[in-house]
Amino acid sequence: MPMAVSLQKIFETHPRDCGESYFEHQRAAFTYARVLFAAAAAALVHGLVPCFFETTASRAVARMHAFGQARAAGMHIRLGE
Repeated sequence: MPMAVSLQKIFETHPRDCGESYFEHQRAAFTYARVLFAAAAAALVHGLVPCFFETTASRAVARMHAFGQARAAGMHIRLGE
């Protein structure tokens, strides 16, 4: 039984602390990952060719911040809305 308690703690405690189910929390984390990958790619291209994607990464960070603030306030919105 101790193993079951540990698995429950690993997979459920943090999402529950955030007021979400495991899958709701997973969706939000995957959304962050998707946006971060896209922003990183844009920043990489911008580093090579400065006239491309001039504000893409910074706008993505601002959207992610707003998304995180809304989630912390208990609002269930989609990133980019």
